[in-house]
This record gives sequence, C-alpha cells and structure tokens, in this order.
Amino acid sequence: MKRFLKSYSIITLGSLVFALAFDWFYAPNQVAMGGVTGIAQVINALVPQLSVGLLTIVINIPLFFAGWRLIGAHLLLSSLFSMAVSSLAIDLIAAFWAFAPMDPMLACLCGSAMMGAGFGLVFSQGATTGGTDIVARLLKLKLPWLPMGKLLLVPDGVVLALAALTFGRIDAALYGAVGLFVSTRVMDAVLYGPNTAKVAYIISDSWEEISAALLGQDRGVTILQGQGAYTHHEKQVLLIAFRQKEIVQIKRIVHEADPRAFFIVCNAHEVLGEGFVEYQKEEI
Repeated sequence: MKRFLKSYSIITLGSLVFALAFDWFYAPNQVAMGGVTGIAQVINALVPQLSVGLLTIVINIPLFFAGWRLIGAHLLLSSLFSMAVSSLAIDLIAAFWAFAPMDPMLACLCGSAMMGAGFGLVFSQGATTGGTDIVARLLKLKLPWLPMGKLLLVPDGVVLALAALTFGRIDAALYGAVGLFVSTRVMDAVLYGPNTAKVAYIISDSWEEISAALLGQDRGVTILQGQGAYTHHEKQVLLIAFRQKEIVQIKRIVHEADPRAFFIVCNAHEVLGEGFVEYQKEEI
C-alpha cells in the first residue's frame, strides 16, 4: 500500500506540474505544444467554448482503447489517472487564475523545462499522460533502446505543424519546437538521471600495477584480451565503470603508474549492477 500511494502521489505531482506549466507559460503566450494537449489547444483556438482539459479527455479515450491490450492494466489505469488529473487541473487553474503573457522565448524555455520535469515524474512510475505519450510508450515496446524523449519527437512534430497553420504564425510552432527539444531533454534527465556514469578503457604495459591500484580504491576492474593491429603484440585492456566525480582520482592512478598509458573515457547511458543502480522491470 505504501508503494502504491507513493507511486500515485508522484504521478499526481507530475500531472499537476504539467498542467501548471501549460496554463502559466504556454496558453497565455500562444506557444504551440505537441501531443493531444496540442491538438486540444488548436481546437480550443478555433472553438473557444470547448476547454482544453475537456478536449484532452475526449481525444484520449480512443487512444486508450487502442492501446490497452499492449500496454497492460497497470499502465492503462495509471495513465487514465494521470490524464484525468492533468486535464482537470488545466481547466481548474484556468478558471481561477489568468496568467499574464510574457516574453515568448522565456515562456517557451521555462514552460518546457517545467513540463519535461512533470513528464519525467509521471513516466518514472510507469504511467503516461495519455495521447502521443501512449504512442511513444507503444513504440518503446518495439524500440526499447530509444529514450522516451526521442520517441515523442515524431508525433509531437506533426501536431506542431498543425498548430502553426491554425495560429497563422510560424513562430508559435518554432517556439513549440524549441520547447519540445527542451522538455524531452529534461524528461530524459529525470527518467535516466544526469549523464554521470563513465566507462574507461586503459591500455598499458603496467596494467597489473594500475589494476591493483584501482582495486585498492574499491573499483571493479575487468581484464580484456587485446592485440595490437600493427605489432600483433598481446595486450591487456582494463575496463572499468565509474561515476563522473571519480574521474580525477582514476586519471591520477593511471598517470602515476604509466604516464604513456592509453586512456579512453566514454559516456555510459546506464550502468546496472553492484555499486550503481538495480534493474527495474517497469522502467522505461
């Protein structure tokens, strides 16, 4: 029960953050956005009597029915909950408070960063806010190696083009495109964490000394067998995974053992296992 309440509390918070970002930054400045909310925004501009929140619910219903067999009961129920909270919050906030317009670029950057954080919180609990988020979640089943942020770009880009035609302003869509980029980056940062994990390959004749020094610092080391393409000499390649904050210490250890060592550092999108994070079945 505690886990259930915690999960739905995070979904509620993320949905409210998304709704506030829309009413505060996007709506008063006519900054276009993607997804079903963007479609609702377009229809609302043409028929002001239809609220964005209500339209979002109506448009989402067929999408939920289309995807429920593939996304499963948990994702369906949690996504319905998130959609209901965010849609009702959009209408309630708009009814009780009218936010003043501001510089469109400032609204775009602040609003999209806020939306990205809200999306990230919702997605972190295995839910979506509906609409193209469901499309992206279904694509994730077929393309599990792609981050959610990138999967959202295609359907959202189509909606931005429609918004540009409706508002009659290309800058509305361009601001929306900038916002889409920012929100997907923030969302991926919330979902997958900042890119602080690193992987290093060390090639050195003093590999035993380097390996012993790294093991002495409680760092796991894997020895790979290599061969020089030119000399055909056998080489021992050390492979280590570490966090960004440890890179200075590791560089010092390698340099002290062998100033001529070949040291390659790569970014690691995710590192699972002892000392890092554990695999979660529902993660996206």
